[in-house]
Amino acid sequence: MQTGFTAKALTDPAMRTSEQVIRKCVHCGFCTATCPTYVLLGDELDSPRGRIYLMKDMLENQRAPSAEVVKHIDRCLSCLSCKTTCPSGVNYMHLVDHARSYIEENHRRPLAQRMIRRLLAFILPYPGRFRGALLLAKLAAPFRPILRRVEALRPLAAMLDLAPAKVPRATVNTTKPLAHRKGRVALLRGCAEPVLRPEFRAATIRLLNRFGHEVMLAPNEGCCGALVHHMGREQDALEAARRNVDVWTAQIEGEGLDAIIVTASGCGTTIKNYGFMLRDDPAYAERAADLSRRTLDVTEYLDRIGLPELEECGVTVAYHPACSLQHGQGVTDLPKSLLTKAGYAVWTCNGFAPVT
Repeated sequence: MQTGFTAKALTDPAMRTSEQVIRKCVHCGFCTATCPTYVLLGDELDSPRGRIYLMKDMLENQRAPSAEVVKHIDRCLSCLSCKTTCPSGVNYMHLVDHARSYIEENHRRPLAQRMIRRLLAFILPYPGRFRGALLLAKLAAPFRPILRRVEALRPLAAMLDLAPAKVPRATVNTTKPLAHRKGRVALLRGCAEPVLRPEFRAATIRLLNRFGHEVMLAPNEGCCGALVHHMGREQDALEAARRNVDVWTAQIEGEGLDAIIVTASGCGTTIKNYGFMLRDDPAYAERAADLSRRTLDVTEYLDRIGLPELEECGVTVAYHPACSLQHGQGVTDLPKSLLTKAGYAVWTCNGFAPVT
Protein backbone atom coordinates (compact mmCIF):
# COMPACT_ATOMS: atom_id res chain seq x y z
CA MET A 1 0.00 0.00 0.00
CA GLN A 2 1.39 3.40 -0.96
CA THR A 3 1.78 5.86 1.89
CA GLY A 4 2.36 9.60 2.15
CA PHE A 5 3.67 10.21 5.64
CA THR A 6 5.64 13.45 5.97
CA ALA A 7 9.32 13.40 6.83
CA LYS A 8 8.49 15.13 10.10
CA ALA A 9 5.94 12.48 11.03
CA LEU A 10 8.45 9.72 10.34
CA THR A 11 10.85 11.12 12.93
CA ASP A 12 8.46 9.57 15.47
CA PRO A 13 9.50 5.89 15.90
CA ALA A 14 5.88 4.79 16.39
CA MET A 15 4.80 6.53 13.18
CA ARG A 16 7.76 5.05 11.32
CA THR A 17 6.83 1.54 12.46
CA SER A 18 3.16 2.03 11.52
CA GLU A 19 4.13 3.31 8.08
CA GLN A 20 6.23 0.20 7.49
CA VAL A 21 3.34 -2.04 8.57
CA ILE A 22 0.84 -0.25 6.33
CA ARG A 23 3.14 -0.48 3.29
CA LYS A 24 3.09 -4.28 3.54
CA CYS A 25 -0.69 -4.47 3.05
CA VAL A 26 -1.61 -5.44 -0.54
CA HIS A 27 -5.43 -5.13 -0.18
CA CYS A 28 -5.87 -8.88 -0.82
CA GLY A 29 -8.74 -9.24 1.65
CA PHE A 30 -7.73 -12.66 2.98
CA CYS A 31 -8.08 -11.18 6.47
CA THR A 32 -11.79 -10.49 6.06
CA ALA A 33 -12.67 -14.19 6.07
CA THR A 34 -11.16 -14.73 9.52
CA CYS A 35 -12.13 -11.45 11.22
CA PRO A 36 -14.99 -12.12 13.68
CA THR A 37 -16.36 -8.58 13.61
CA TYR A 38 -16.47 -8.48 9.82
CA VAL A 39 -18.06 -11.93 9.63
CA LEU A 40 -20.68 -10.83 12.17
CA LEU A 41 -21.39 -7.28 10.95
CA GLY A 42 -20.47 -7.43 7.25
CA ASP A 43 -19.06 -3.90 7.33
CA GLU A 44 -15.77 -3.42 5.45
CA LEU A 45 -14.72 -0.84 8.06
CA ASP A 46 -14.98 -3.57 10.69
CA SER A 47 -12.49 -5.75 8.84
CA PRO A 48 -8.71 -5.55 9.28
CA ARG A 49 -8.35 -4.19 5.74
CA GLY A 50 -10.96 -1.51 6.38
CA ARG A 51 -9.41 -0.55 9.70
CA ILE A 52 -5.99 -0.28 8.06
CA TYR A 53 -7.45 2.28 5.63
CA LEU A 54 -8.94 4.22 8.56
CA MET A 55 -5.70 4.09 10.56
CA LYS A 56 -3.64 5.07 7.51
CA ASP A 57 -5.77 8.15 6.88
CA MET A 58 -5.76 9.14 10.54
CA LEU A 59 -2.04 8.67 11.17
CA GLU A 60 -0.76 9.79 7.79
CA ASN A 61 -2.65 13.10 7.96
CA GLN A 62 -2.34 13.52 11.72
CA ARG A 63 -6.13 13.87 11.89
CA ALA A 64 -8.07 14.20 15.12
CA PRO A 65 -9.82 10.81 15.45
CA SER A 66 -13.49 11.05 14.60
CA ALA A 67 -16.17 9.24 16.59
CA GLU A 68 -16.75 6.97 13.56
CA VAL A 69 -13.09 5.94 13.33
CA VAL A 70 -12.89 5.37 17.08
CA LYS A 71 -15.99 3.15 16.92
CA HIS A 72 -14.48 0.83 14.33
CA ILE A 73 -11.08 0.64 16.04
CA ASP A 74 -12.77 -0.06 19.39
CA ARG A 75 -14.66 -2.95 17.83
CA CYS A 76 -11.41 -4.76 17.01
CA LEU A 77 -11.05 -7.70 19.41
CA SER A 78 -7.28 -8.03 18.91
CA CYS A 79 -7.79 -11.73 18.24
CA LEU A 80 -5.01 -11.34 15.62
CA SER A 81 -6.43 -14.03 13.36
CA CYS A 82 -5.78 -11.57 10.52
CA LYS A 83 -2.10 -11.62 11.40
CA THR A 84 -1.98 -15.40 10.95
CA THR A 85 -3.99 -15.28 7.72
CA CYS A 86 -2.11 -12.41 6.06
CA PRO A 87 0.20 -13.67 3.26
CA SER A 88 2.14 -10.39 3.26
CA GLY A 89 3.26 -10.45 6.89
CA VAL A 90 1.34 -7.34 8.00
CA ASN A 91 1.91 -6.93 11.75
CA TYR A 92 -1.60 -5.70 12.49
CA MET A 93 -0.97 -5.95 16.25
CA HIS A 94 1.68 -3.22 16.25
CA LEU A 95 -0.43 -1.01 14.01
CA VAL A 96 -3.66 -1.21 15.98
CA ASP A 97 -1.79 -0.76 19.27
CA HIS A 98 -0.30 2.47 17.95
CA ALA A 99 -3.69 3.63 16.66
CA ARG A 100 -5.25 3.07 20.08
CA SER A 101 -2.50 5.06 21.73
CA TYR A 102 -2.96 7.85 19.19
CA ILE A 103 -6.71 7.88 19.83
CA GLU A 104 -6.19 8.00 23.58
CA GLU A 105 -3.95 11.06 23.19
CA ASN A 106 -5.98 12.92 20.56
CA HIS A 107 -9.63 12.07 21.13
CA ARG A 108 -11.95 13.06 23.96
CA ARG A 109 -14.51 10.37 24.58
CA PRO A 110 -17.95 11.01 26.08
CA LEU A 111 -17.91 11.33 29.86
CA ALA A 112 -19.50 7.94 30.54
CA GLN A 113 -16.92 6.15 28.37
CA ARG A 114 -14.06 7.97 30.04
CA MET A 115 -15.31 7.04 33.49
CA ILE A 116 -15.85 3.37 32.62
CA ARG A 117 -12.43 3.05 31.02
CA ARG A 118 -10.76 4.69 34.01
CA LEU A 119 -12.69 2.34 36.30
CA LEU A 120 -11.45 -0.70 34.37
CA ALA A 121 -7.85 0.52 34.44
CA PHE A 122 -8.15 1.19 38.18
CA ILE A 123 -9.63 -2.20 39.08
CA LEU A 124 -8.72 -5.03 36.71
CA PRO A 125 -4.88 -4.97 36.95
CA TYR A 126 -5.04 -5.29 40.74
CA PRO A 127 -6.24 -8.66 42.12
CA GLY A 128 -7.41 -7.24 45.45
CA ARG A 129 -9.48 -4.52 43.83
CA PHE A 130 -10.82 -6.94 41.23
CA ARG A 131 -11.93 -9.41 43.89
CA GLY A 132 -13.64 -6.64 45.80
CA ALA A 133 -15.41 -5.44 42.66
CA LEU A 134 -16.71 -8.94 41.93
CA LEU A 135 -18.08 -9.21 45.45
CA LEU A 136 -19.77 -5.82 45.10
CA ALA A 137 -21.22 -6.92 41.76
CA LYS A 138 -23.61 -9.20 43.62
CA LEU A 139 -25.11 -6.17 45.35
CA ALA A 140 -25.34 -4.25 42.08
CA ALA A 141 -26.88 -7.13 40.09
CA PRO A 142 -30.53 -6.08 40.74
CA PHE A 143 -29.84 -2.74 39.02
CA ARG A 144 -28.99 -4.34 35.64
CA PRO A 145 -32.44 -3.64 34.07
CA ILE A 146 -32.11 0.03 35.00
CA LEU A 147 -28.57 0.27 33.60
CA ARG A 148 -29.69 -1.30 30.31
CA ARG A 149 -32.24 1.46 29.77
CA VAL A 150 -29.47 4.07 29.67
CA GLU A 151 -27.34 3.58 26.56
CA ALA A 152 -24.21 5.08 28.09
CA LEU A 153 -24.45 2.70 31.05
CA ARG A 154 -25.12 -0.53 29.14
CA PRO A 155 -21.45 -1.58 29.39
CA LEU A 156 -21.88 -1.68 33.18
CA ALA A 157 -24.90 -3.97 32.79
CA ALA A 158 -22.87 -6.21 30.47
CA MET A 159 -20.07 -6.39 33.05
CA LEU A 160 -22.54 -7.36 35.76
CA ASP A 161 -23.85 -10.12 33.46
CA LEU A 162 -20.31 -11.50 33.18
CA ALA A 163 -19.57 -11.40 36.91
CA PRO A 164 -19.44 -14.95 38.32
CA ALA A 165 -22.13 -15.97 40.79
CA LYS A 166 -19.42 -17.26 43.13
CA VAL A 167 -15.94 -15.84 43.50
CA PRO A 168 -13.29 -18.44 44.40
CA ARG A 169 -11.64 -17.96 47.76
CA ALA A 170 -8.36 -16.15 47.75
CA THR A 171 -5.47 -18.60 47.84
CA VAL A 172 -1.86 -18.09 48.79
CA ASN A 173 0.42 -20.16 46.59
CA THR A 174 3.54 -21.27 48.37
CA THR A 175 6.71 -22.14 46.54
CA LYS A 176 9.63 -24.07 47.97
CA PRO A 177 13.27 -24.40 47.00
CA LEU A 178 14.19 -27.79 45.59
CA ALA A 179 17.31 -29.58 46.78
CA HIS A 180 18.10 -31.04 43.35
CA ARG A 181 16.49 -28.75 40.85
CA LYS A 182 16.67 -29.18 37.10
CA GLY A 183 15.64 -25.60 36.43
CA ARG A 184 14.31 -22.43 38.01
CA VAL A 185 11.51 -20.30 36.57
CA ALA A 186 9.47 -17.26 37.48
CA LEU A 187 5.71 -17.73 37.22
CA LEU A 188 3.72 -14.61 36.38
CA ARG A 189 1.43 -13.80 39.27
CA GLY A 190 -1.20 -12.30 37.00
CA CYS A 191 -4.15 -10.11 37.93
CA ALA A 192 -7.52 -11.47 36.73
CA GLU A 193 -6.56 -15.14 36.49
CA PRO A 194 -5.64 -15.70 40.18
CA VAL A 195 -9.00 -14.21 41.15
CA LEU A 196 -11.17 -16.12 38.68
CA ARG A 197 -9.13 -19.35 38.32
CA PRO A 198 -6.60 -19.66 41.18
CA GLU A 199 -6.33 -23.38 40.50
CA PHE A 200 -4.39 -22.70 37.29
CA ARG A 201 -1.37 -21.29 39.09
CA ALA A 202 -1.51 -23.89 41.86
CA ALA A 203 -1.57 -26.74 39.31
CA THR A 204 1.33 -25.22 37.38
CA ILE A 205 3.47 -25.03 40.50
CA ARG A 206 2.67 -28.63 41.47
CA LEU A 207 3.43 -29.98 38.01
CA LEU A 208 6.72 -28.15 37.59
CA ASN A 209 7.87 -29.06 41.10
CA ARG A 210 7.02 -32.70 40.45
CA PHE A 211 9.48 -32.75 37.57
CA GLY A 212 12.23 -30.96 39.45
CA HIS A 213 11.74 -27.38 38.33
CA GLU A 214 11.73 -24.72 41.00
CA VAL A 215 9.05 -22.04 40.71
CA MET A 216 9.31 -18.58 42.22
CA LEU A 217 6.74 -15.79 42.44
CA ALA A 218 8.72 -12.57 42.12
CA PRO A 219 8.04 -9.97 44.82
CA ASN A 220 6.93 -6.52 43.63
CA GLU A 221 5.92 -7.90 40.24
CA GLY A 222 2.73 -6.32 38.88
CA CYS A 223 0.25 -6.62 36.05
CA CYS A 224 1.94 -7.24 32.70
CA GLY A 225 0.30 -4.12 31.26
CA ALA A 226 -1.83 -5.87 28.62
CA LEU A 227 -5.10 -4.31 29.72
CA VAL A 228 -3.97 -0.69 29.69
CA HIS A 229 -1.91 -1.34 26.54
CA HIS A 230 -5.05 -2.44 24.67
CA MET A 231 -6.89 0.60 25.97
CA GLY A 232 -4.27 2.90 24.45
CA ARG A 233 -2.88 4.00 27.82
CA GLU A 234 0.65 3.53 26.55
CA GLN A 235 2.54 5.26 29.35
CA ASP A 236 0.79 3.07 31.92
CA ALA A 237 1.69 -0.01 29.87
CA LEU A 238 5.33 1.03 29.56
CA GLU A 239 5.51 1.71 33.29
CA ALA A 240 4.20 -1.80 33.98
CA ALA A 241 6.71 -3.29 31.55
CA ARG A 242 9.65 -1.43 33.11
CA ARG A 243 8.66 -2.50 36.60
CA ASN A 244 8.53 -6.16 35.61
CA VAL A 245 11.78 -5.93 33.65
CA ASP A 246 13.47 -4.61 36.80
CA VAL A 247 11.95 -7.34 38.98
CA TRP A 248 12.82 -10.26 36.70
CA THR A 249 16.27 -8.92 35.84
CA ALA A 250 17.07 -8.88 39.56
CA GLN A 251 16.12 -12.57 39.74
CA ILE A 252 18.22 -13.43 36.70
CA GLU A 253 21.23 -11.65 38.17
CA GLY A 254 20.59 -13.35 41.52
CA GLU A 255 19.80 -17.07 41.51
CA GLY A 256 19.08 -17.12 37.80
CA LEU A 257 15.98 -17.89 35.73
CA ASP A 258 15.61 -20.36 32.90
CA ALA A 259 12.32 -18.84 31.79
CA ILE A 260 9.40 -16.65 32.70
CA ILE A 261 6.30 -18.83 32.59
CA VAL A 262 2.87 -17.43 31.75
CA THR A 263 -0.42 -19.31 32.06
CA ALA A 264 -2.64 -16.54 30.62
CA SER A 265 -1.97 -16.26 26.90
CA GLY A 266 -2.95 -12.60 26.58
CA CYS A 267 -0.34 -11.73 29.18
CA GLY A 268 2.22 -13.92 27.44
CA THR A 269 1.63 -12.14 24.14
CA THR A 270 2.25 -8.77 25.79
CA ILE A 271 5.38 -9.83 27.71
CA LYS A 272 6.84 -11.37 24.57
CA ASN A 273 6.29 -7.92 23.06
CA TYR A 274 8.22 -6.05 25.79
CA GLY A 275 11.29 -5.92 23.58
CA PHE A 276 9.30 -4.06 20.93
CA MET A 277 7.45 -1.84 23.38
CA LEU A 278 10.70 -0.65 25.01
CA ARG A 279 12.85 -0.69 21.87
CA ASP A 280 13.51 3.07 22.05
CA ASP A 281 14.30 3.18 25.78
CA PRO A 282 18.10 2.97 26.09
CA ALA A 283 17.89 1.98 29.75
CA TYR A 284 15.52 -0.95 29.10
CA ALA A 285 15.68 -1.99 25.44
CA GLU A 286 18.33 -4.70 25.80
CA ARG A 287 16.96 -6.17 29.03
CA ALA A 288 13.38 -6.09 27.73
CA ALA A 289 14.39 -7.94 24.57
CA ASP A 290 16.17 -10.57 26.69
CA LEU A 291 13.10 -11.07 28.88
CA SER A 292 10.85 -11.35 25.83
CA ARG A 293 13.06 -14.18 24.57
CA ARG A 294 12.93 -15.89 27.96
CA THR A 295 9.13 -15.69 28.22
CA LEU A 296 7.28 -18.91 27.44
CA ASP A 297 3.72 -20.08 27.59
CA VAL A 298 3.45 -22.90 30.11
CA THR A 299 2.92 -25.40 27.26
CA GLU A 300 6.16 -24.31 25.60
CA TYR A 301 8.11 -24.89 28.79
CA LEU A 302 6.47 -28.26 29.44
CA ASP A 303 7.42 -29.32 25.93
CA ARG A 304 10.99 -28.12 26.53
CA ILE A 305 11.47 -30.16 29.69
CA GLY A 306 10.00 -33.27 28.05
CA LEU A 307 7.15 -34.81 30.02
CA PRO A 308 6.82 -38.60 29.94
CA GLU A 309 4.30 -40.17 27.57
CA LEU A 310 1.46 -41.93 29.40
CA GLU A 311 -0.93 -44.67 28.33
CA GLU A 312 -4.33 -43.74 26.97
CA CYS A 313 -6.74 -43.16 29.83
CA GLY A 314 -9.96 -43.41 27.82
CA VAL A 315 -10.94 -39.81 28.44
CA THR A 316 -11.79 -37.34 25.69
CA VAL A 317 -11.17 -33.65 26.34
CA ALA A 318 -12.20 -30.61 24.31
CA TYR A 319 -9.49 -28.09 23.55
CA HIS A 320 -10.39 -24.50 22.67
CA PRO A 321 -7.32 -22.60 21.43
CA ALA A 322 -7.00 -19.07 22.77
CA CYS A 323 -6.72 -16.42 20.04
CA SER A 324 -3.79 -14.72 21.75
CA LEU A 325 -1.96 -18.06 22.03
CA GLN A 326 -2.30 -19.30 18.46
CA HIS A 327 -2.27 -15.95 16.64
CA GLY A 328 -0.37 -13.72 19.06
CA GLN A 329 2.31 -16.24 20.04
CA GLY A 330 2.11 -18.78 17.24
CA VAL A 331 1.59 -21.67 19.66
CA THR A 332 -0.83 -24.02 17.90
CA ASP A 333 -0.07 -27.72 18.27
CA LEU A 334 1.76 -27.93 21.59
CA PRO A 335 -1.30 -27.92 23.89
CA LYS A 336 -2.91 -30.70 21.86
CA SER A 337 0.25 -32.79 21.67
CA LEU A 338 0.87 -32.44 25.42
CA LEU A 339 -2.67 -33.58 26.19
CA THR A 340 -2.21 -36.52 23.85
CA LYS A 341 1.07 -37.46 25.56
CA ALA A 342 -0.78 -37.34 28.88
CA GLY A 343 -3.14 -40.05 27.59
CA TYR A 344 -6.15 -38.00 26.53
CA ALA A 345 -8.04 -38.06 23.27
CA VAL A 346 -8.23 -34.44 22.11
CA TRP A 347 -11.28 -33.01 20.39
CA THR A 348 -11.39 -29.60 18.72
CA CYS A 349 -14.21 -27.72 17.01
CA ASN A 350 -13.09 -29.36 13.74
CA GLY A 351 -13.16 -32.86 15.17
CA PHE A 352 -10.36 -34.94 16.63
CA ALA A 353 -7.12 -33.04 16.33
CA PRO A 354 -4.34 -34.78 14.41
CA VAL A 355 -1.20 -34.69 16.51
CA THR A 356 2.17 -35.35 14.90
